[in-house]
Amino acid sequence: MSTKISRKDFIKLVGLGGVAFASGLGRAAFAAGAKAGYGAEPGDDFFFVQLSDPHWGFTGPKVNPEAKITIPRTIAAVNALKHKPDFIVFTGDLTHTTDDDQERRERMKEFKRLIAGLKVKDVKLMPGEHDAALDEGAAFKEVFQQETHYTFDHKGIHFIVLDNVSDPHGAIGGAQLDWLQRDLAKLAADRPIVVFTHRPLFDLAPQWDWATQDGAKALALLQPFAHVTVFYGHIHQELHTKTGNVVHHAAKSLIFPLPAPNSSAPKSDRTPVPWNPAKTGLGWRVVDADPDESRYTLAERPCVAKGKA
Repeated sequence: MSTKISRKDFIKLVGLGGVAFASGLGRAAFAAGAKAGYGAEPGDDFFFVQLSDPHWGFTGPKVNPEAKITIPRTIAAVNALKHKPDFIVFTGDLTHTTDDDQERRERMKEFKRLIAGLKVKDVKLMPGEHDAALDEGAAFKEVFQQETHYTFDHKGIHFIVLDNVSDPHGAIGGAQLDWLQRDLAKLAADRPIVVFTHRPLFDLAPQWDWATQDGAKALALLQPFAHVTVFYGHIHQELHTKTGNVVHHAAKSLIFPLPAPNSSAPKSDRTPVPWNPAKTGLGWRVVDADPDESRYTLAERPCVAKGKA
C-alpha cells in the first residue's frame, strides 16, 4: 500500500516539523536538524531502521509457525535495502522470556550471532521486559557489553534510550530520571529529540502492562522541548499517539501481533492474534521524502515470505 500526502499534512500528522517517521521495520527520514543548525546541513536527511519485539526463542505454531526464520528473513530484507540506513535500532524484547538464567544468556548469544549478519554495523540495542525484568538487566549487560540506557547524537538529532523494563515493576526509576534531567538540561528548547523506549511512556492500557509506572515524570521532563518523538515497541502493533508536545509511535512486532489496546478488559485476554499468513500484522512502513520536501510517500510492507501475502 502506498499513500502520498502533502508535507503540511504529514507534519500535522506526526506533530514534529520536518520529520518523517517509520515503525516496525520502518525507515525514518529526518530533516529536523537541518534548519535548526545542530551540526546538520540541508541535504543531510537520513533514515534508520527500527525493529522491535523479535522474541528469539519463542515457539508457538498457532501464533507463528515460522518463528525460526522470521528474524533471518527480516535481516535479509534490511540488507536488501537499496540505500543503507545510518543505523538500526531494536526496541526491546530481543528474546522470549525464560526463568532459566543460562537459557536467557544462550538466547541472547544466539540473537547476537544472528544480527551479526546485518550489513549495517551500527546497531543500537535496548532490552524489553522479556530480556531484563527477571534479573534487572544483568544478562543483557553481560552478553551485549553495554548499558540499558544511554544517549547518542546523529546529524543534529539528540537520541535518548530509556530503560523502563529492568525494574520488575515497570518503572524508569529515580536514578535514571535524574540522569535524564541532567542530560536534557544541556539541550536548547528547540533541539530535536528522539526517545527510544520499550514500553509506552503514557498509560495506554495499564491493566495489560502497556504503561510505564513513572512515565508521566519522564514526559514532564520532555514537555518543554518543541520537537520530541518517542519510538517504542511492546504492544506488537502500529499506533500513533500525542501527549502534549510529545508524539509517540509504536512498532509492529517481528514475531506475532497482539490485540488492539483495551479490546478485551481482562489481562488474561491479552493473547497473541492467531497466525494468518494473508494478514500477519508483522511488517514495516517505509517513508520516503521528495528532494524538495513537498511530498512524502508511505508504503506498508508485510514481513512474510514472498508470495504469501
